Order: sequence, then C-alpha cells, then structure tokens
Amino acid sequence: MTQEQHYWVAFSVFPGIGPVRFQRLLDTFGTAKAAWEAPLSDKFIHFKKTFNIDEYLEKLGHLHVSVLTLSDPKYPKLLKEISDPPFLLYIRGKNTGEPINLDKTIAVVGTRNITPYGQEVTRKLVTGLVAHGFTIVSGMAYGVDAVAHQAAIDAGGKTIAVLGCGIDIIAPPSNATLYRAIGEEGHGAIVSEMPLTQRPGKGLFVARNRIISGLSMGVVVIEGTDSSGALITARNAGEQGREVFAVPGPITSLYSKGPARLIKQGAKLVERVEDILEELGINS
Repeated sequence: MTQEQHYWVAFSVFPGIGPVRFQRLLDTFGTAKAAWEAPLSDKFIHFKKTFNIDEYLEKLGHLHVSVLTLSDPKYPKLLKEISDPPFLLYIRGKNTGEPINLDKTIAVVGTRNITPYGQEVTRKLVTGLVAHGFTIVSGMAYGVDAVAHQAAIDAGGKTIAVLGCGIDIIAPPSNATLYRAIGEEGHGAIVSEMPLTQRPGKGLFVARNRIISGLSMGVVVIEGTDSSGALITARNAGEQGREVFAVPGPITSLYSKGPARLIKQGAKLVERVEDILEELGINS
C-alpha cells in the first residue's frame, strides 16, 4: 500500500466523508495527503489528533483485511460505473487458485422472513446461476441473503457478501459460520466500505444496497413485502442501468407483494434460470 493510499484509508474512518465529499477533497487539494494536512474543520483537527493510522493499518493486517481504492486498476469495473462508487473497499477473503469472477456477477436478495417456497426457489436459481459461471452477490442478512450465499457455496461457486457495518463485525451473529466460510475459507469475499468497528445501522444498509447492485449485472428479488429493503436494491439497480428480475409467488403471501410490484413496474419475471440468461444475452 502506498503512502497516498494510507490517507485514503484514514479518510474512510473519518465520520461523514462519503464518495462525493472525498472526490471534492481530491478535486480541491489534488491528493488525499494534501487534504489530510489541511485544517478542514475543528472536528477534523480533533480527529487527526486522536486517530493513529499506523495502529489502524496494523489492525487491518492482523485481521487479514485488504483495501482497494477507487484509483486501483483492480477495482471492480461494474462498481466503478455507478454514480457514487465507494472510494475505498475493505475486503476479507482467502486467496485460492480459483479467483472470483467479477465480470459475471448477479445479486440475489429478498426478505429476511424467508418461506419454504423462498428457500426452494433461492437454492434452485442460485445453483443454476453458479453452474453458468456466475458469482453470487448478496448482503449476508437473515433469510434470502443467507440462503443465497450458502447455496452458492454448496454448488461449488463463489459469493460476495456486502456488509452494512465494519468488516470485522458479524451481523447478524447467527451468520458467523457463513461469514467464516466466505471470508476465511476461500468461498468468496466479504466487502464493506465502512471502517472497522462500525456497528450496523439502518442508513448504512441503504448505502450498502447500492454496492450490492453496483457490483452486479442484475438483481434478482425473491420474496419481500412492498416495503422490503430488497426493493431499494432493485431501485438502485434500475438507476444504475442494471437488469431487475423478480420471482413471482403465491398471491396469498405477504412476501409476494414486493416481486409483484416490481413485475408491474417492468422487472423481468423469472421462473427459471434461463429467463435471467436470456435477458442478459448469455447463451445457456
């Protein structure tokens, strides 16, 4: 990591610095180092006095967490295309002989209150997508997210979990086994734009959702109410120029309302993996 990248990391820890504000700092000062040395505000001056970048970097190393800046050639191409890509990503994943395919990614999201129908559909679609070489992206929440990640692992594929908290926080705690499988055992990668120790919060999950869709060619929504957070991810996908897919469910189920709403708004109705492949222009 270069010295300039050290300052990118430092700014990622300072509260209130998001992609837009960080880019303004770069435009104004030219480099993150120059911005760091400027007296931006009393709050910032106090932060610099209390924050030790060397200790923070040492902790990242101890946790086997790497960082990827927006200026790095390895930064995911799809994510770089969105209007507000994270200027820095924290990544935890074990290097294996089989790299993660970031050019063929699909997000699978939905309700935390997954039904038996939702479990069956999620496993079926994810297994088929993995068989066609897709990397599965989701948010490692309860329900559809967790089932999608596990199905990808069971199918021998790779999966990316995007967190709405610091990368060292396992939330929910019940997903600890899944977290270790993805981040430590070579089944994919854990990703977050949040600094270490950042606890989960509602606003952070909304920000997280844009990364899930931004990393993906399209978003598949499997079960959710008409106010589900999965619809935010779907809306992000539409705004980012990505495909939106929705799986229909029983009209008697509360968790069919979200996908039904998306289908009425023009999302591609999905009954089988081939529906996704056809929409993406991929030969089955």
